[in-house]
Parts: sequence; C-alpha cells; structure tokens
Amino acid sequence: MNSTDTTLGTAGGGTDRRRWFALAIVMTAAFMDLVDVTIVNIAIPSIRQESGASFSQIQWITAGYALAFAAGLITGGRLGDIHGRKRIFLVGIGGFTVASALCGLAVNPEMLVASRFLQGAMAALMVPQVLSIVHATFPAHERGKVFGLFGAVVGLGAVSGPLLGALLTEWNLFGWEWRSIFLINLPVGVAGLVLGSRFITESKAPRALKLDLVGVALVTLGLLMLLYPLIRGRELDWPVWGYVSMAGSLVVLAVLVAYERRKGARDGSPLVELSLFKVKSFAAGIAVQTVFGIALGVFFLVWTLYMQVGLGWRPLKAGLTGVPFSIAVSAAAGMSVQMLVPRFGRKVLQAGALVMGAGVLLYIWESGHYGLAIAPWQMALPLVVMGVGMGLIVAPLTDAILSEVPREHAGSASGLINTVQQMGNALGLALVSVVFFGTISDHLRPEQIGPAFVDAFQNALGWVVVVMGAIFLLMFALPKRPAQHVEGEQAPVEGKEPALVS
Repeated sequence: MNSTDTTLGTAGGGTDRRRWFALAIVMTAAFMDLVDVTIVNIAIPSIRQESGASFSQIQWITAGYALAFAAGLITGGRLGDIHGRKRIFLVGIGGFTVASALCGLAVNPEMLVASRFLQGAMAALMVPQVLSIVHATFPAHERGKVFGLFGAVVGLGAVSGPLLGALLTEWNLFGWEWRSIFLINLPVGVAGLVLGSRFITESKAPRALKLDLVGVALVTLGLLMLLYPLIRGRELDWPVWGYVSMAGSLVVLAVLVAYERRKGARDGSPLVELSLFKVKSFAAGIAVQTVFGIALGVFFLVWTLYMQVGLGWRPLKAGLTGVPFSIAVSAAAGMSVQMLVPRFGRKVLQAGALVMGAGVLLYIWESGHYGLAIAPWQMALPLVVMGVGMGLIVAPLTDAILSEVPREHAGSASGLINTVQQMGNALGLALVSVVFFGTISDHLRPEQIGPAFVDAFQNALGWVVVVMGAIFLLMFALPKRPAQHVEGEQAPVEGKEPALVS
C-alpha cells in the first residue's frame, strides 16, 4: 500500500465542509467492525444453546471472522490504492451489511460460520480504507484532531460492544434472540452506503500497483493449514493428518517468502514488503504484535465461556462485569500516548506487559480462591489492572514499530502490523481448543461443569501470563524512544484497529 495519495473530486478536501460528514461515515464503519467482534463474544453461549453449535463451531464463529479479516487486510488496502478508496469502502460496507443479514438469518451453525467468514472478508475491504480516506480528505493541521476523535470512537466501541450484545441478547427483540446482534448492522450499513456514496471524496495511489493474487492465495492456504487442525484436533482425537497439515503450513509460508522476494525484485508489487524485516524494531514489533494477538485471542473467548457457562451468569451480568476493564484500557491508552511515552519511551510498553501479566495472575488467584461464588465486584481489581497494562501497550505500540521504518514503506508496514495482529488473534482462538477445552472432559455431569470450567480458565490464563513474559522480553528490541514524525508526513495506519478487538 502506498503512502502517497492523489485526491480526486474536490480539490483540497480539507476546505470542503462535507469532509466532516465523510469522517462521521467512515468512523461509524470502524465502530461497527469493532463492536461486531466484541458483541459476538458476549452472545456465544446463547448462540451455542439455541443453534446447537459444537465447541469447534463456536471457535470458528469467532476465529473465522478473524482469519478472513487478517488474510484480506493487505489485499483490501491494495485494492483501495488501485481502484479508489471510496469505491472499495462502499463495496466493503455493502458486503458487510449483506453478510450481517446472512448471519442473522442463519438456519444452522454451518451457515453461520460461512457467513462470519464472508463478514470478515468484507470488513477487510472496508476497514483499511478508513484512515486512508481520512488522510486523503483532511489537511495535515486537522489530522491530530481527527485521530483523537478516532481514539474516542475506539474507546466507545470497546465499552459499548459487550453491553450492547448483552442488552440485545437479554431483550430478545422480536423473538430474534442472538440474531439481533447481527441484524442491528443492517440499518447502520444501509445508511453508511447511501451517505458514503454522496459525501466521501474518491482517492487513489498516484502509481498504478498490481494485486498479488498468488501471495493472497499462499497466505490464506498457509493459515488454514495451520489453524484448521488446531481447532478440530481435540474433537477428532488429534489425527495424523492434522500434524502433517501443520507441518505443511510452514512449507507453504516458506514458499510465500521465496515468491514475495522474487516478485518484489521483478515488479515492485509484492503482497509483503520483505525488506521491512531488516529493520530490527519493525521485526521485533511484528513479533510483539503477533504474540499479543495470541494472548488476546485466548483470553477474551475463555473469559466469556468462564463467566456464562462456568459461572452460569446471564449475558447482561457478564457484559457489565467487563466495563471496568474497557474504561481502564481507554484511560491508560490516552495517558500513555500524551504523557508517559514522550518521557519514558519503551519502558512504558514494557511496564504495560508486566502490569497486564500481574493482573492476569491476580485473576487466577481470585478465580481459585472464590470459586463458583465469585462476584463481579471481586473481578473488578484484576480487570482494572489488566486494562491499565493493555492500555499502556496498544496505543504507543504502532508508533514504536514504525519509528525506524523508511517513510516510503510506512503504508505497507502499517497494513502488515494489523494483519499479523489479527493472524495472532485467529491463532489464539484456535489454541483455545488446547489450553482450555483440552483440560475439560467430554462427559461432564451438570454439577461438574462449573468446577471444570474454572480449572480450565485458570489453566488458559496461566498460558497468557507466559505470553506476557515473552512480550516483555521481545520489547527490548524496540527503540528506546520512537522517532518524532513531522506532522502530515507519516503515512496513515491503513487498516489499523487498536488491539481491543479479539
């Protein structure tokens, strides 16, 4: 993806008042994507009970979206560069709306899983255009204000997603039960499609780029060969073909690297700019982002199952329990960027990893100490500690990774950052079958379900602590202080959603 834009239509988009309508539209789309991830987590037990979905299918309902989103992000950004950001954004939001309708009308778990894959693929077309459109529409002196608004939208989405999911599930509007969490996207999507076609200004990259279809195919194949056996392995008693597939995925990814190297030398249009990995801070940051995604993928799914299946809480109770966590993330994220990182640099991110790990350890202790009698207020302290740690990481991490990247590659690098975070998230969701369900017997009596889920939750969180320790060590390879960018020159972070989603 290219960091330079040619704005079509109104010259000097920054002087056009309609740009604020365009901002509201693309921010709504970003909000819709973020809420859609968190809203599904809270409704998972209801989906499983009403649709009869297996635990493997439940994992695919969440992992399928993340996998399709991850595999398509770079492609979505490149399509916007080639064919126009407005055009691809409208295709994405239209397709996302249709996919949401298919999710809400799903007649069986298989249709729901397939529709979630489609929804993730359409989000991969829609989301990368958001900040690209902002970059092309607003002059440099206004972008600080705009990105501040974007941060507020992200914080609002983090808080409102679980609550909205809980309320819609509890209210059972029109007898739709969990289906309303998808169908609510329809009026929002239609409004975004109509208003976007009127108010968004078209923009493209100045140099014609080519779409690397072979690279897209190799990335998708490699991920599927790795993730499918992890998700289905426990259910199928870990067949030999699963291990062969996972080993084969490494071969496919090695072929991808070799192909991308040759394609970059041949026409300068690879899907992945491999030269970026020669930058130490970028390579380390990509590792941090991937591993952090794994931790989040594991935590958010097992947390929902622990509260609603293990403890037997209703969706609204579980949703309200997460509010202190979301508020802590938003508050710490704002402080880290504005006050702490400029003074302490990399140490803020490392402190975040340690604080989040401490919060997880506290949660493990409380879960074991209080057992099935634990109350939401008793979870507040570990969740706030975890939220503070996460907030110290998510906001400044992108700048730290990009600080030593050559400016001409900033667009490609930022797209890759979000892609690997989503890939890590999908991998974490797949690993739930090992670190969580792997400790639960297939034949539990009703009175055994609660204690079994508490034990599995503690086991999964133990692995999250190990991951946070690895992240702390990896952060030593990040620059001590991110380089200061000149306002208006840094490329937009295309496709970048802060790591609040899972």
